[in-house]
Amino acid sequence: MQAEGEAAAIPEPEQKIEQEVFVTVSDALEYLFCPRFIFFERCLMVPEHQEKRFKVLKGRELHEIREKVNRDYLRKRLKCTRKEISVYLTSHKYHFKGEVDEVLFLEDGTAAPLDYKYAEFKNTIYKTHKYQAALYGILIMEHFGVDVKKGFVCYTRSNNYVVEIDFRQKDFEMAKQIVREILMIIQRGYYPEGTKQKARCVDCTYKNICV
Repeated sequence: MQAEGEAAAIPEPEQKIEQEVFVTVSDALEYLFCPRFIFFERCLMVPEHQEKRFKVLKGRELHEIREKVNRDYLRKRLKCTRKEISVYLTSHKYHFKGEVDEVLFLEDGTAAPLDYKYAEFKNTIYKTHKYQAALYGILIMEHFGVDVKKGFVCYTRSNNYVVEIDFRQKDFEMAKQIVREILMIIQRGYYPEGTKQKARCVDCTYKNICV
C-alpha cells in the first residue's frame, strides 16, 4: 500500500529487445551464386540439403583433414612468420561472421587469409572466391588490428596450387555491400531477383519452388 505523501512508483518502460542479425560468409557465397538462396534459407527456412552434394561433402572432408597435414612448405613460400588455424571471427560492426581456414601473419607486418578449395584452378579467380577472401580480410583487420593487403586460395585438386589475390579498397567496399544486401533480404523479407545465369538453375535444390 502506498503511504500518504509518498510518490507513486513510475513503471519502467518496456524495452523491446531485438535480436542482432548476422550474415555468414557462406551466406555471401550463396548470394553471389543466386540471391534467392538467401530468401529460401533465411526467410522461408527451407534447407538446401547440401549434405547431398558431392563437392560439399569433399569440401568438408578436406577441412577436417587439413589440420593434420604438414603445411610448413606453404608458410615458407608465402613469407609467413606464424599462422592460426580454423579461426572463427565475428564483426559486430558489419554484422557478419565466418571461420577462416588459416590466418597468416606475414613478414611485412600484415596478415592474410588462406582458404582451401576442393577444386581445380582454371586460370581465373572466381568472384565468389575473391569476395570470400575479402570478407575474411575484413574480419582479420577488425579482430587482430593489422592491415590485410592480400589473400590466398589453395586449390587442392591442382596439386595444392596457391593463388594470390591482391586487394584494393573497392574490393572491401564491395564485400561490405554484399553483406548489406543480404541483411536487407533477411530483415525485410523481400523476394530478390534470381541469377541471370540460368545454367545454375538446372540442378538447384530450389528449382521446384522458385518462380
